[in-house]
Amino acid sequence: MQGFIRRAAVVCAALAACSFLGAASAQSYPNKPVKWIVPYPPAGTTDVLARIVAQWLSENLGQQVVVENKAGGGNNIGTEFVVNAPPDGYTMLLVNPANGINASLYKKLSFNFIRDIAPVAGIVRTPNVMVVTNNLPVKTVAEFIAYCKANPSKVNMASSSSGTSTHLSGELFKSMTGCSMVHIPYKGAGPVLTDLIGGQVQVFFDNLPSSAGHIKGGSIRALAVTSAAREPSFPDLPTVADTVPGYEATAWFGVGMPKGTPREAIDKMNAAVNKALADPKLRARLAELGGSPIPGTPEDFGKVIVAETDKWAKVVASSGATVD
Repeated sequence: MQGFIRRAAVVCAALAACSFLGAASAQSYPNKPVKWIVPYPPAGTTDVLARIVAQWLSENLGQQVVVENKAGGGNNIGTEFVVNAPPDGYTMLLVNPANGINASLYKKLSFNFIRDIAPVAGIVRTPNVMVVTNNLPVKTVAEFIAYCKANPSKVNMASSSSGTSTHLSGELFKSMTGCSMVHIPYKGAGPVLTDLIGGQVQVFFDNLPSSAGHIKGGSIRALAVTSAAREPSFPDLPTVADTVPGYEATAWFGVGMPKGTPREAIDKMNAAVNKALADPKLRARLAELGGSPIPGTPEDFGKVIVAETDKWAKVVASSGATVD
């Protein structure tokens, strides 16, 4: 009997130790650097936003949050990398509009984004902005539409990649206006802006943060924002909907982790991101880029992902856009 009691005591002590270690592990997360995958090259909106927030997190979490760019495949290479990463809280994805769009645009993905990525936290929602090369003889959306119709298939519409919001915002514009434009996909917003400035492409429905500096510097011309209302950081810019009633497209960004990541890690990172979004200095930086914070729980961000996936599925179907 005494032997049984001793064995039971040993088992209980072991279980208590495991419980303590588990709790300590959760409390100490993160205890090593966290890798944040941006599925685009440097210099685009996703990269700019990730680096701004990663700097704040690194300064406040006690561990470095390291941004790593994994571009290609219309955003799918970086996303697949995170889907297949260990679900331990140390690999994150910069979730972006392409994740919702690609669910219907691609027919042969190796993953199901809603099933395989756990939502962690929303960051910001931004309007896109319709920008043109300075040598295009148009200054308004109405003039652009008239130019397109007078020059069918002679306008090159660039995007940061097939399946991005910069692509589908243009496809939505084409379907609602009857403009005939040739889609030219790039590998990120940075290369697009270089060619837009140089006149190799004529129009780009860019996420506002990556174009903002070029607009202010006068190297490209902004015609309108794609949100339903005017953007406070560019109050003189009209909306596309002022000319094309009903047109609306915005970009949204957040954090995801592989399915199966411990809830403790998700909640810790969610709390950190929400705290970052409440920081006046960080909010001011995001506002300069045209970003409106979207704080909330992991479940709140999950609802954003589902709603945007459903919305863009309808645009993909109506426009006939495909990459397969």
